[in-house]
Amino acid sequence: MSHKPNVYSQPGTPLVQRTVGELVAERPGRSRVFQSFGIDFCCQGSRTLTDACAGKNVPLASVVEQLEAELADKTAPIQNPAELPPAELADYIVKIHHGFLRRELPRLNAMSVRVAHVHGGHTPSLVEMCNVYLGMEKELFSHLVKEEEVLFPAVIAMSKGEAAPGPLESPMICMMHEHEEVGAALARLRELSNGFQPPPDACNTYRALFAGLQDLEEDTHRHIHLENAVLFPAAKAMEEKVANL
Repeated sequence: MSHKPNVYSQPGTPLVQRTVGELVAERPGRSRVFQSFGIDFCCQGSRTLTDACAGKNVPLASVVEQLEAELADKTAPIQNPAELPPAELADYIVKIHHGFLRRELPRLNAMSVRVAHVHGGHTPSLVEMCNVYLGMEKELFSHLVKEEEVLFPAVIAMSKGEAAPGPLESPMICMMHEHEEVGAALARLRELSNGFQPPPDACNTYRALFAGLQDLEEDTHRHIHLENAVLFPAAKAMEEKVANL
């Protein structure tokens, strides 16, 4: 599978031929539309709207209708982090999304282990969920460190007109590959949890775990989208500009 930042369409490109990644970068509220249809706008954000709908076997016209309704929504948030300069966007990602993960992952870890221990005997899927979660959590913590200590400092340096410590193509490809692995783990958690829907007799910890995993999925999709579709293409463009000075 190729790992490449999303390509932005030429002005005047029909909506159905634009990529889902650029559509969300333009208006973050569109992410809710894509999530409602199960369309991946982060790891697979380089697909056109037509291809994304075909891949999920959902009616293109229905998705377009919802996107047009979102465009007419006057209550949509005004602030769009995708419009921030690269250095500010990197800082935003660390404060908002990395901060979220550092707060939530330990809490979800404790609940995953507890629910698997208490209920896994009669619901084996909870044991698999716990194992998938623990593997993903380990990967995410390692991922945050690599971004904060290697990739993001390079973005900030280039924003000041300085050269990056080294070529960024390999680190960005690595980050995007890890994004895909996390996306696959989240998809498996959704599958094992029946769409994060606990059974009617679930205890409070069981319910809190599923709600927390759903919040994790939503935040991580936005997080990955900002990096794959916005920050990484901007970093590549800055690297080329600095190299030509």
